[in-house]
Amino acid sequence: MSAVEERLAAAGLEVPEVAKPVAAYVPALSTGSYVHTSGQLPLESGELLATGKVGAGVDVETATACARQCALNAIAAVKAQVGDLDRVTQVVKAVVFVASDPSFTGQPQVANGASELLGLAFAEAGVHARSAVGVAVLPLDAPVEVEIVVEVA
Repeated sequence: MSAVEERLAAAGLEVPEVAKPVAAYVPALSTGSYVHTSGQLPLESGELLATGKVGAGVDVETATACARQCALNAIAAVKAQVGDLDRVTQVVKAVVFVASDPSFTGQPQVANGASELLGLAFAEAGVHARSAVGVAVLPLDAPVEVEIVVEVA
């Protein structure tokens, strides 16, 4: 078990199987020393943790938990590409899309769910650049979607 997986296990988390794509794409792609993930939804055991818009039916706490699950799924996609998560030398960027009610402006708070999980998993290598973007709708009516870019040795 990698040190990354040990840190996650200590927090009661486990890297899941890679979520199956919902359209014509791959979960992650390696190029050079980088792995780019596709957008990951908050799927757990094949089911969305929540649906709807943040600020109108989905509260911040639920959305933050969704962002955390999305990041865990992104880690799974990276693992499928590189095998050993300890090969990740840096989480470079996270992009967090939040399906938002027009009046909702707390996208950064929701995105912290993903960022904090990446920090937990990768320690200092988990410090990353980030965008938190409010959008009208996401696939399957998911409230959050996360994509990451990591550098590997």
